[in-house]
Amino acid sequence: MSEQESLRCSSARNRGGVQRVEGKLRASVEKGDYYEAHQMYRTLFFRYMSQGKHAEARELMYNGALLFFSYNQQNSAADLSMLVLEVLEKSETKVEDEILECLAKLFSQMDQNSPERVAFVSRALKWSTGGSGKLGHPKLHQLLAVTLWKEQNYSESRYHFLHSSDGEGCAHMLVEYSASRGFRSEVDMFVAQAVLQFLCLKNKNSASVVFSTYTEKHPSIERGPPFVQPLLNFIWFLLLAVDGGKLTVFTVLCEQYQPSLKRDPMYNEYLDRIGQLFFGVPPKQSPSYGGLLATFECDATKKLPEASASFMKVLQKLLDKM
Repeated sequence: MSEQESLRCSSARNRGGVQRVEGKLRASVEKGDYYEAHQMYRTLFFRYMSQGKHAEARELMYNGALLFFSYNQQNSAADLSMLVLEVLEKSETKVEDEILECLAKLFSQMDQNSPERVAFVSRALKWSTGGSGKLGHPKLHQLLAVTLWKEQNYSESRYHFLHSSDGEGCAHMLVEYSASRGFRSEVDMFVAQAVLQFLCLKNKNSASVVFSTYTEKHPSIERGPPFVQPLLNFIWFLLLAVDGGKLTVFTVLCEQYQPSLKRDPMYNEYLDRIGQLFFGVPPKQSPSYGGLLATFECDATKKLPEASASFMKVLQKLLDKM
């Protein structure tokens, strides 16, 4: 027998062994012996880990967690879910979509208000970036965002979408969020904040996709550009200006739209950062709000009417020259 055939036979035997053990544990759970079954899962976990059988340990804990979830044994299921992460960490398993989908499934089964869920997602995200301190793998963020969206936890879903690369999914979620929880007068603000935050994360592509999809799909937004809402026109021009990188266009744009930008005190903070990232603006030296934009605060509203037709034509000409 060749070495390769020997390895295949060994793997098949291990899989058969796991299946037999799982059968016994399932029978215990089905009889209601939850505590005993839980302790047996933990015993087998440490046995497999000491033997270097990481794949078997992970599979057993994953299936065990799902089994406990199906019987509403949240504490036992959450504990085994954390052991799945322990295997991934100690075995230095490479990140793969299949594993991320398994982690997202465990997350989706957890009690929405449990502290274990918070600990699980934090640890899962850390593993997904190799413990480097980054914000987590974009694919895992996307899967978490979809789960939270289904639970109508829009604010948490929004956070994870921002750290994914799924601008289209984020837009559809925001349309639902706006329609179900927001005021009609705020339809522009939902997408404006998302675009600005995507840009602060240097994700121009998702910023453009979330804007175009949201403005196309939202039932309360008339097709543009130009749009009825000045803030949407500002975002449209900003996305064009970011591609060109001309500071003059950026400053004129921010000056003209100050009345709309004052609707949320965070807008100018985001724009300070965007100015640094895309237009070469130096970081502000003082903690006062506004930074580069602060010079426009005093007299911006005394100038031309916001988003006048003549201004938009002039700005478009500037953009066309970039």
